[in-house]
Amino acid sequence: MLDSFSLKETLTTTMVLFAVIDIVGSIPIIVSLKQKFGHIESEKAAIVSGILMISFLFIGNKILKFIGVDVNSFAIAGAFVIFIIAVEMILGIEIQKHQEAKSASIVPIAFPLIAGAGTLTTTLSLRAEYHDINIISGIILNTIFVYLVLKSANWIERKLGDGTLQVLQKVFGIILLAISIKLFTANFAQLFSTYVKF
Repeated sequence: MLDSFSLKETLTTTMVLFAVIDIVGSIPIIVSLKQKFGHIESEKAAIVSGILMISFLFIGNKILKFIGVDVNSFAIAGAFVIFIIAVEMILGIEIQKHQEAKSASIVPIAFPLIAGAGTLTTTLSLRAEYHDINIISGIILNTIFVYLVLKSANWIERKLGDGTLQVLQKVFGIILLAISIKLFTANFAQLFSTYVKF
């Protein structure tokens, strides 16, 4: 497994997950949750979200096999989910509705804010392109970054300001859009070559 470690793949998966999680763009939500509940358990939220992503990386494939869906088809579906998230980030519109928060630790911080449907779908979609060790490394790096952001959300919001946060959101939205197109084309080509043989 360690033989498959690649710094390039790790950096790519880290950037993809960072863009999908969009923890920087979620700072206003985190701040409002902190004001509402008084305290956010940063350690618990970060660890649980990391465990959820790593678990889904391995269990998700078994679930797919059980329901008879191949990884390439799932990756294409994941590409559509990433595409929608990217469009939301770039255009500043809300396509998927967010439920009202009930607490401020595991729900809704760890799930669905960090390890939501989009993140879990992306994690499994990445498996069609990259080695497990590099995806796990990307998840761990993002989990550490999520913890640091949760710990210093108020300070980051004051320093960056709404304008900078919006610009960052749009930049990562464009990166995410490009990634979704790459995921779609790569996996569609594999499906096409599997089912259409000349």
